[in-house]
Parts: sequence; structure tokens; C-alpha cells
Amino acid sequence: MIIGIGTDLIEIDRVLKACNKESFLKKYYTLKEIELIQTDKKKSADNFAVKEAVAKMFGTGFRGIIPIEIEVLRDELGRPYVNLYGKAKEKSLELDIDKIHVSISNTKLYSIAYVIGEGI
Repeated sequence: MIIGIGTDLIEIDRVLKACNKESFLKKYYTLKEIELIQTDKKKSADNFAVKEAVAKMFGTGFRGIIPIEIEVLRDELGRPYVNLYGKAKEKSLELDIDKIHVSISNTKLYSIAYVIGEGI
């Protein structure tokens, strides 16, 4: 059963510019995400869009949840997946979300993410 959906569209250059500051990277991305971003800078925008979409899926935005609690990585095939920590994990348990489906697409200028939170 679908518990929530979220989507976000973001300007890639805006995120790339912000990622030039180490303080921004450490505030918004986990160490594993930073490693991923170092191999492909555009993934910073993709991941940020997913974080925003997940917060919208919860129906709360970032009230009570911080972006670093939402980790976006890729499996061996390059498919994105989400790990939740802290208050974000608590919110998913509260809403009975046990699976988050993620889709990311981008153009030269924009990254878009769409997520679906699924539960029993």
C-alpha cells in the first residue's frame, strides 16, 4: 500500500556551487554520499532532490528531520536506494513505511527525483 509520495526538481548548478563548501557537504551528505559525489559531482544534485522528495513523502518537509538523516546511495547496477537514520527512520516507522522506491532523472540543467513510500 502506498503511504506517501514525494517529488522534487532542483537546479544542478545551484547544488554544485554549494558543494564547493566543505561545511555544506558535511551538513547535508553522509560520508558514503560524499565518496559517491567525488566520483560524479552531478550526483550531489540528484541526491539532494531525493532527500527533498523523501521529506515530502513523509508529509512533513524537513520539520523535525534533517537532510543528513536521509542517505542516498546506488546499488551495483546504479539504481538509487535510501537509508534512513535518526528522526527520519523514526518517522518511517511511525508511518509504517518499510520500502522506499526512488526514481531520478536529469537534464543538463535540472535533477528530478520521485519517491514512493510503501507499507503493509
